[in-house]
This record gives sequence, structure tokens and C-alpha cells, in this order.
Amino acid sequence: MTESPKNFGIIGVAGYIAVRHLHAIKETGNNLLASLDKFDSVGRIDSYFPESDFFVEFERFDRHFDKLKRTGTKIDYVSICSPNYLHDSHIRFALRHQAEAICEKPIVLNPWNIDALQEIENETGRKIYTVLQLRLHPKILELREKIRNGPKDKIYDIDMTYVTSRGNWYSISWKGDIQKSGGVATNIGIHFFDMLSWIFGDTRKNIVHISKPDKAAGYLELENARVRWFLSLDYDDIPTSVKQTGKRTFRSITVNGEEIEFSEGFGDLHTVTYREILAGRGFGLKEARQSVETAYTIRNAKPVGLQGDYHPLLKSK
Repeated sequence: MTESPKNFGIIGVAGYIAVRHLHAIKETGNNLLASLDKFDSVGRIDSYFPESDFFVEFERFDRHFDKLKRTGTKIDYVSICSPNYLHDSHIRFALRHQAEAICEKPIVLNPWNIDALQEIENETGRKIYTVLQLRLHPKILELREKIRNGPKDKIYDIDMTYVTSRGNWYSISWKGDIQKSGGVATNIGIHFFDMLSWIFGDTRKNIVHISKPDKAAGYLELENARVRWFLSLDYDDIPTSVKQTGKRTFRSITVNGEEIEFSEGFGDLHTVTYREILAGRGFGLKEARQSVETAYTIRNAKPVGLQGDYHPLLKSK
């Protein structure tokens, strides 16, 4: 017997990442009934769900959900692509309407928010899922399997570098406000922190060497790894050889000096994430906690400067 399509709502449909959610909802054979964003440049919906009702005011979106419920139409999932600081509120909205929540990273900004959401999850009986797509990347799965099959007491040396250059708009937007985005370590780094702890274990030590609006770097000691990490929005931090190819993004992870190539294969990971969630195997609050705690500690740490075991790129700073 074929599973009937699920009904979705989406919050933040004008956002950069929302198109991957639209694609995933479509690819998994489901329906988008209602969309919300305070910005109305959302013509992208036409390529996926032109019949979706669209709202620019949260209050009307809320009322529409209530109307659907009273006329016998159930919203099964709410996809949340809104600014980071609003995730907690929008997750609560979804559960209050007896829908499951699928929330972009970071699921919340503070560890105690996870505790509160766990209580609401228990009260409503509805699940909160998050998007941790690196856990589904074939190369990352391959690396995890390799580490798990290796010596149990081995400590690996890792350098993680991620530079995704952004223009002047970034600092003016909500992403440039650390109270709203969580800063560079949260906004662009949380997937990597999640991936590293998923493979190499819980954090034992967390040292921050530099912390600026456009870049951050530090040292993480995990159960089975020593990690020197560097995150940046500054185009000047991209290696010259990469700039010459015209690219504005650079990712690199080396494990004991060996490069882990995973620059490709990101396109369909949201669709894979949705398939896992719909099959009851999605990542929830428990899986999200470690990376939220790591990013929170980094955001609130006092940088120690260039001392100890710091990332090689800092030698030229």
C-alpha cells in the first residue's frame, strides 16, 4: 500500500536554503500547503508548489493553520528556514499545531533551549528534527566507517578549514548580528563541529584562538582527535590557487595529513535528509546537542591569541 502524501508548511521560504527544502518536499512526493516569509520575492515557489498559500504576516499564517485544522486538513510537518534566533519560537509553533518540525541548523543557539524543547516534545508527542546533512555525505560516512574500524585508542590530528567569502551585505543582515546568528562559529561552522564529534567523540577541551565578526579559529580536543579549526567569511583567506579558479569558497579537512575530499555531493543531501525523516530515522534533539554546546562555548569564550596548538593559517595573520 502506497503511503499517502504528507502536508507541509514552510517558514522562511524566501531564504537562501529554503529552495533545498522545497526541492526535498517535491522529490519525496509530498504537498506544500502554506508558506511564510516577510519578504515577498518568492517566485521560486512556482517551480515547485504554485498552489501553496503564501503569507507575509505570521499572524495570518497562524490563523490559516487553525482554519485548515478546523476544516479537516492536517499539516504533518513544518519546515523551518528562518533566521537562527527564531528557530526556537517556530519549532514551538509547529508542535502547538500538532505538526512535526524540520529545522535548519543550528536547531537553537543555546544548550538550555534544547532542554525546553525536549519538554515540549514530550508534552505534545511530536518530534523535532534537524538537518545534519554532513552525516549523510558518502565521503563522511566512509571516513566514519574507517575510523570506527581502526584502533580504538588512536588519536587523530585534524586540520579543518572552511572559508566561504561573503560581501558587505552579510554584516548588515541578521547574519552579522551575533545575538541573532550566533556568529561565524555557529552560522557556518556548526555542521562541521557536529560531523567531527559524530566521528571522533565528545569534546574534552575547547580553546578559541581568535574570534572576530568575519572569522574564528581554535582547538578542539575530542575523545579520538586533536582538531585545529579555522572558519572565515574573508575572501583574502582563500588560497591563491583556489582564487585563480574563480571560486569563492574553500573547504579542507585533513586527517593525519591526508586530505578528505568532500567538495562535491552536497546538492541532494536535503532530499536524503527528508527521506530519512519520513522513514522515522531523522536526527533529533539528542543528535543536535553536542554541536550546539560546542558553538555556544566558542561564542562565549575569551580568545587566548596565538599560543598553543593553533591552525596553520593563523601564522600569516
